[in-house]
Amino acid sequence: MDGQWIDSPIFTPVTIGPVTLRNRVIRSAAFENMAYGNSPSQDLYDYHVAVARGGVGMTTLAYASVNRSGLSFDGQLWMRPEIVPGLKRITDAVHAAGAKCSIQLGHCGNMTHRATCGCMPVGASSGFNLYSPTFVRGLKVAEIDELVEDFGRAVNLAREAGFDCVEIHAGHGYLISQFLSPYTNHRRDEYGGSLDNRMRLMRRVITRVLEAAGDDLGVVVKMNMHDGFRRGMQEAECLEVARELERLGVHAIVLSAGFVSKAPMEVMRGAMPLRTLAHYMDLRKFWWLKALVRVFGRVMIPTVPYKEAYFLEDARKFRAAVKLPLIYVGGMVSRQKMEEVLAAGFQGLQMARALVRDTDFVNKLHRGEVDRSECRHSNYCIGRMYTLEMKCNRCVADLPAKLRQEVEQAEKRWQ
Repeated sequence: MDGQWIDSPIFTPVTIGPVTLRNRVIRSAAFENMAYGNSPSQDLYDYHVAVARGGVGMTTLAYASVNRSGLSFDGQLWMRPEIVPGLKRITDAVHAAGAKCSIQLGHCGNMTHRATCGCMPVGASSGFNLYSPTFVRGLKVAEIDELVEDFGRAVNLAREAGFDCVEIHAGHGYLISQFLSPYTNHRRDEYGGSLDNRMRLMRRVITRVLEAAGDDLGVVVKMNMHDGFRRGMQEAECLEVARELERLGVHAIVLSAGFVSKAPMEVMRGAMPLRTLAHYMDLRKFWWLKALVRVFGRVMIPTVPYKEAYFLEDARKFRAAVKLPLIYVGGMVSRQKMEEVLAAGFQGLQMARALVRDTDFVNKLHRGEVDRSECRHSNYCIGRMYTLEMKCNRCVADLPAKLRQEVEQAEKRWQ
């Protein structure tokens, strides 16, 4: 590097299991909605390659379901042999740009609909999911056995596709999280009741994933520090989950929080842009949801105040409780706060919205051209991604006036 590059711990190498990254910045597994037909697309390729060229240490492809029943969106990856060549094309290009490549593997559980997943949605327990809306069936033990194997097969496909790491999604109210949380797990067998029982699915999945990963793939787990509401998992139980993941031998943990079906903005903070969310919905398919959003949106998806690095104080408690590498995620946009997080003992930094706003953000930070992202936390990208590909409002031509007004109001509020 020549003299123009600034010196900062952000830009020092870090090792996660068998994988060494050129710096501490990881593009988090925020849903891109670019896997049209559940397969890799040119848009998915272009975005992740741009992020890799933009300077990150590793980029993460999001929300790859380990089987069809785990699909929650038509634009979500579904791990199967026929998509391996398309994924390999992405990982090869990311590697050529100097970055590593990870893929998030998971199952959405009850957060789907028959039209998407091809069956009655399954979860930890039977019931009704208002957000789909649909009835949900609790998984049978034999189905759990097969699901564990699906995770192992997905890891093997990830290796074949050239990924350096896999990230197992055990948070945010998706399937593993649904088993962990007393809010969604009402089982009376060996997978329900005590925390030890509720961790059984996670324990089996992680054991199988580590076996499949062997010595050449990094294994990262995203988990909750709390679910974000009274009847969900609280910090004390989540600390036990972190200790169990450390005991199992995962290489790093990503610390997050929130529950998509109950406390979605606990994950992302700020306000859900309801006009944007409703505007892009297909009226033919989601007329009922569009009406609900317009009338009850702020009750269904309440605002949670945003501040930079909003999970840091909670994450410090987990840093004190375990010794394995921890990766911080949650609202970082400035070099100052990123350095503060690393100084607090976290080995890596995950971000998404800053890299949706500008895929070259890390390079600009490293060259000293900027000290913070131009992202202003309107969450337009989040409201849009449930229907179309994730994109910053600044990258959309001819934004409708009502959406532009919503964006401007949000940006003023959270600056």
